[in-house]
Amino acid sequence: MARLNMVNRVMDRLSPDGLIYTVYQNRLRDGLDPRSLPRHVAVLADGNRRWARLNAPGRPLEVGYRAGADKLRDFVGWCDEIGIGTVTLWVLSTENLQRSAEDELNPLMDVITRLTDDLAADSGHRVMIVGDLALLPRPITERLHAAEKASTGHCGTQVNMAVAYGGRHELRDAVRSLLAAEAERGTTLGDLAKTLEVDQISEHLYTRGQPDPDLLIRTSGEQRLSGFLPWQSAHSELYFCEALWPDFRKIDFFRALRSYQQRERRFGK
Repeated sequence: MARLNMVNRVMDRLSPDGLIYTVYQNRLRDGLDPRSLPRHVAVLADGNRRWARLNAPGRPLEVGYRAGADKLRDFVGWCDEIGIGTVTLWVLSTENLQRSAEDELNPLMDVITRLTDDLAADSGHRVMIVGDLALLPRPITERLHAAEKASTGHCGTQVNMAVAYGGRHELRDAVRSLLAAEAERGTTLGDLAKTLEVDQISEHLYTRGQPDPDLLIRTSGEQRLSGFLPWQSAHSELYFCEALWPDFRKIDFFRALRSYQQRERRFGK
């Protein structure tokens, strides 16, 4: 019994609320250079369904979605604390929309709208919805737009909610927007083909006017981008973490930032 109690005390110190954990977390943060933090961090919060199957077997996958949303709230708070100005959260891909509405998609939509409402209600966040909202049911679109509008005058962290987002959809929409704008100016396709520059396309992306992500984090051990911000991430630093998203800790975030600061960014040069 005494040995078991000793083990429990050691485990308590290693837990997220324990002394050893806190000391290590603070050491990681103190080791970060505030002058070279990323301006924009994007995250593929992957692994919510796997987390639900492992931690709540037999229960609806919504359990994992809710746990993932709670972690996203924490994550935005961590970015607030450390001074990162722009955060992009990929919460629903165009591929996710192919799931069964009754079994999975409707609960996921509910979790996403609640999360968006919560973030927009914080005066320290400006929320913007990025994605092909034409793919969503009208009531969901209206609620997301309402949250976005409610946060328009807020100062603080820019939070991009990537909902019904697909990289190819974004590039398609950017080209459509560019062609429409040039047509209004009377530019012919022939003239546009001769004069089109990279910056012109950037001006029509969902994230136009924002810095490209300096750091892109993906959890759950997957090492691919899956079409996330293909244009904007051309020179992003990538960090892959084995933890399933609901298990992603502040220590893991600080480790990602430490890894970012240890790299030599060359921007393709």
